[in-house]
Amino acid sequence: MTPEQRIEELGYTLPAPAAPAGSYLPAVRTGDLVYTSGQVPMLEGKLHQTGKLGADLGVDEGKAQARICVLNALAALKAELGELSSIRRIVKVVVFVASDPGFTQQPQVANGASDLLSEVFGDQGRHARSAVGVAALPLDSPVEVEVIAEVG
Repeated sequence: MTPEQRIEELGYTLPAPAAPAGSYLPAVRTGDLVYTSGQVPMLEGKLHQTGKLGADLGVDEGKAQARICVLNALAALKAELGELSSIRRIVKVVVFVASDPGFTQQPQVANGASDLLSEVFGDQGRHARSAVGVAALPLDSPVEVEVIAEVG
């Protein structure tokens, strides 16, 4: 089963790659690695939700936003590679969480991204990760995700 088929089997749709909102590329390949730019939870050209975790959104809502970010990162990877089957493994994921000052559950929000990658790629989807709380993200996004993948 291809990663694209697995995404569909899980009930998700791989979106069209989001257009860059600035002077950058959605994904860049160097050697055997592909780095995605930070992906926010865009659906059909619009930010799905805004706000901060711990003030406007709870952990479950944040996890859902992280999953949308990962789907957008996978779309950027597919646009760069042609097919997700070229991915040997997900190496690293960085999850930025716009957080109320007292919010400390960034790792639980980041699990939304990590769990989906593991569901899509199996053991090759398990990765190193950082989950970082920040004061604000572009467009008042609650979550932003970057992915580094090894390709073959």
